[in-house]
Amino acid sequence: MSTAPATVDGPLLTADGVPLKESLQISLRRSKMRALLLVLPPLLFLIFLFVIPIGNMLTRSVDDNLINDVLPNTFAAFETWDKKSEPTEAMFEAFYKDLRDADRTDIGKASVRMNYANPGWRSLIKRTARKIDKMEPPYKEAFLKADDRWLDQDFWRSLGIMKDRVTFGYYLNAVDLDYDYDKNIIQQDEERKVYNLLWWRTIKVSIIVTIACLLLAYPVSYLLATLPMRIANLLMICVLMPFWTSLLVRIVAWMIMLQQNGVVNDTLVAAGVLSDENRLSMMYNFNGTIIVMTQILLPFMILPIYSVMKTIPPSYMKAAQNLGATPTLAFIRVYMPQTIPGIGAGCILVFIVAIGYYITPELVGGKDGRLIGNMVAYHMQRSLNWGLAAAMGTILLCVILVFYWVYDKIIGIDNMKMG
Repeated sequence: MSTAPATVDGPLLTADGVPLKESLQISLRRSKMRALLLVLPPLLFLIFLFVIPIGNMLTRSVDDNLINDVLPNTFAAFETWDKKSEPTEAMFEAFYKDLRDADRTDIGKASVRMNYANPGWRSLIKRTARKIDKMEPPYKEAFLKADDRWLDQDFWRSLGIMKDRVTFGYYLNAVDLDYDYDKNIIQQDEERKVYNLLWWRTIKVSIIVTIACLLLAYPVSYLLATLPMRIANLLMICVLMPFWTSLLVRIVAWMIMLQQNGVVNDTLVAAGVLSDENRLSMMYNFNGTIIVMTQILLPFMILPIYSVMKTIPPSYMKAAQNLGATPTLAFIRVYMPQTIPGIGAGCILVFIVAIGYYITPELVGGKDGRLIGNMVAYHMQRSLNWGLAAAMGTILLCVILVFYWVYDKIIGIDNMKMG
């Protein structure tokens, strides 16, 4: 006599009576929620301290909304002007309405922006704004009584540079170009061409400092990786000691050492290498910037290279020598290729830090050692031309990305290791 197999009617249940499918979904949701909570803090950190500031920088570099919001009537009247005859009464009336209705703080900010297009706007608007409440038609005559520069057509024509809410003028200024009054791209005046020189000098200094750090760091890293642990630890303390010392203190110490009556020159004179009249000039110039930046950034090159060298088994070199290679050939053909990931990591790290450096060039570089980072700081803190500073920062970011792309094509980002 045969019996039919037993069947289970309905969904499978867990021990507490919940359907198995529903229980799995609940468990999966809890796992995703825990993962999200773990990721959330670093994600918020990146958003608020990285994405938003960079987005704000990109926005400021092309933003010309303020001037258009403060002077809407003026720009509308400007569009009807032929830019050849004298400004019309309608243009003066429009300017009057804008100055009368706008907030005084916004007028001040707008006048600073207008001053970038044509120096003199700020003083002109400031003088006129004091008398705006007493003005009566005809407004052209009232404006001329306040300041006769209102008849200068260059002031009015310069509004054509600022009429669009999105501008690339700051990027043009950052590479010694400019808009004319008809929005054509032109070269800056010769006496104002400074930024291209600073861009080339910044890249040059960054490359020189990176190469100098590599030449100095490689043998030091090799010693750290091959010496007995007791001695290597002492040397590592010396490498890490700069991180425990204030950057400003280190720079001031170098300033004392490199000046013409400093330690370096006094030592060379005492040793008879130099005469007292031919002391080296190593302060407030290009050479001083290179020396100090190399010393400051050297640990950033040593640590990645050392961390990779430490993982290379000594048996590889011994095997190469047992197969007939000389120690030099074994080092070049076997050891060095394995250190390329550390070299790449150190070079890209030092280069990125060096290209944006401004503290050392500001204190040690003088006129000949000033880099583009110093101009970004100047426009942020003194001239208050944040649009130009943002444009320079964006270009600097793009330059770094280009070098990063070149590095990826030549060496490969997958080969970069920090140990």
